[in-house]
Amino acid sequence: MATHHIIKRILLHPPSTSVRFKTTSVQYVASRARDPTFEKLMDNYKNLLKVIAIQDLILANPKNPTVSLQFLSDLSQKLHLNRGAASFLRKYPHIFHVFYDPSKSMPFCKLTDAAVEISRLEAAAIRGSMPIVVDRLVRLLSMSTVAKSLPLRAIFKVWRELGLPDDFEDSVILQNPHLFKLCDGNEPNTHVLKLVSVIPSGNLRAAVENWRIMECCKEDCGSSVDPLELRFSFKHGFPPGMRLGKNFKAKVKEWQRLLYVGPYEEMGEKKKSKSGIMGLEKRAVAIVHEFLSLTVEKTVEVEKISHFRKWFGIDLNIRDLFLDHPGMFYLSTKGKRHTVFLREAYERGCLIDPNPVYDARRKLLDLVVLGRHGLFSSDSTLQDMDGYEEGKLQEEGGNG
Repeated sequence: MATHHIIKRILLHPPSTSVRFKTTSVQYVASRARDPTFEKLMDNYKNLLKVIAIQDLILANPKNPTVSLQFLSDLSQKLHLNRGAASFLRKYPHIFHVFYDPSKSMPFCKLTDAAVEISRLEAAAIRGSMPIVVDRLVRLLSMSTVAKSLPLRAIFKVWRELGLPDDFEDSVILQNPHLFKLCDGNEPNTHVLKLVSVIPSGNLRAAVENWRIMECCKEDCGSSVDPLELRFSFKHGFPPGMRLGKNFKAKVKEWQRLLYVGPYEEMGEKKKSKSGIMGLEKRAVAIVHEFLSLTVEKTVEVEKISHFRKWFGIDLNIRDLFLDHPGMFYLSTKGKRHTVFLREAYERGCLIDPNPVYDARRKLLDLVVLGRHGLFSSDSTLQDMDGYEEGKLQEEGGNG
């Protein structure tokens, strides 16, 4: 994909189970039950996102995968580098190598050999999972209630979450004309991705269905689980320390039994009755649950998934939907963004069922967690720079 496309993408970027009182949106977010495991994961994950943004800028030019510190400094605010680019780079010497280029009289940054190898592993994992990538796009489009189509710009926002290659327009969409078609959107310079032929809903099984089947196949299922009750249920696991009163448990049980139209089924006419409204809310939950299940790391920023809201026929506030169901989703506000995790997919901060792309990304997260530990020198990222430039970097870091 062209360099300017990559850089542009980087820079632009009813009843419920809980008792809702009249609160402001900010109060509702603040009142949620915290989960220490997810909060600890987000402490490192928020820095990983900044690392990835810089990494993408460096790799945007394959012939010369470097970027000047001046360029990064100019983007410090966009990249949320609060103390400046140099200060941030010094925190991760296992990922970034800063060097002084005498011919250009300025410092540059490149990836370390370890970081380059991780990037290659991720790219290889994505290439090796192309059938899964195609299936994800088919499923995403199949959930659309607008002619099985989605705006291309919305898909661009979650290309990494879906494990798409950065040239997916060519390598995925154009390579599968029997499945996908790009059409002009209603607005100038916009495109819509459409599913060429609708996949029968019976051929697409939602992730929650796999869990229900597994629950029914357990040896003690007959004695502990009512198959009729399990038919419309979702797996729940609440944050540690969250108070679960009798009234709350009763509402959860009632919600679990509630009939709803699955994410791949035709919705039909919207009913305005109480049961109809509750069914629409549960369908919305099922759709975002399936969306998260389709992502590589079972997590996404709320702002990004919100771009799909009207295309999925969801009339509710997406963020509140996650907050209304703390047993299924966990919302974190760290890193100046709202990030949601699929609770059932994680155990002790790691995916229960990892995949090759996730494994590669986790290696990069490990380097983020490692920070400056394990260095042979106190400032190895600056060892190739002269005294003048080192002073310049330290000054920049002090002004950040």
